[in-house]
Amino acid sequence: MPMKLISVNVARPAQVQYGQGSIRTGIFKQPVSGPVRVGSCNLEGDGQADLENHGGLHKAVYAYSTDHYAYWREALGRDDLGWGQFGENLSIAGLDETERCIGDRLQIGSALFAVSQPRVPCYKLGMRFGDEHMPRMFSRAALTGCYLSVMREGVIEAGDTVDVIERGNPRVAIRPLFEAYMKRGGADAAHILERALEVPELSPEWRAQIERRLGRAPA
Repeated sequence: MPMKLISVNVARPAQVQYGQGSIRTGIFKQPVSGPVRVGSCNLEGDGQADLENHGGLHKAVYAYSTDHYAYWREALGRDDLGWGQFGENLSIAGLDETERCIGDRLQIGSALFAVSQPRVPCYKLGMRFGDEHMPRMFSRAALTGCYLSVMREGVIEAGDTVDVIERGNPRVAIRPLFEAYMKRGGADAAHILERALEVPELSPEWRAQIERRLGRAPA
C-alpha cells in the first residue's frame, strides 16, 4: 500500500499538570500546516523534554500510522482523537509495522529517514489520554509506530508521498521485533533479536537492550 504523510505534528516542551504536581513534556503534539524543516535531531518547532529517553540522533522523529486511529477510536470508545494524539511527529497513512523494517530508508519531501526502532510507551502516553492503562493497552496492541533517524535534512509537508527507497538488510519488521523484545515472539524470538543486531540502523538503545537480553552484555 502506498504511504502518504497526512499530518506533521510538533510541540515545544511545556510544564503540564500531572497528579499532585507537574512534569515537563513535549507529547502534546499539534498539526501544523505548510513546509516544515527537518533537522538532524527534530523537526522545526518541535522538542523533547526528556532527552535521555526521547529525541536525539536515533529517535529524532516519531511516525505513527493513521490507519491505527480507527482501532483506537473503537477500543477506547472515543471519536475525538486528532492527529498527533500518540505524540507522533508524522501521521502516515499506510504505515504498517508488519511490513516496515528496521533500516528501511524513507524519502519524504526532500528529507531522508531511516527506521531505527519501535516505540515502547511510557507513562506519558497514559497522561496524554487521561488513562493510566493506555501504555499497557498500547503494548498489547503492538501498534507501535516507529522512530526515525534523519539521514538527510530537508523539508516536508502534509500531503507528501512516503517512498521506500531502500529496504533494511536483513529484513527485521517492526512488529515482530517488538513482540520478540516484549518476550512474545515464541520460539523465534531469540532469532529475531539476533537478526536485529545485524541491522546497522538499529538504535544504540535497542542494540544495548537486546545484547543484554541475549546475555551478550552485563546487566
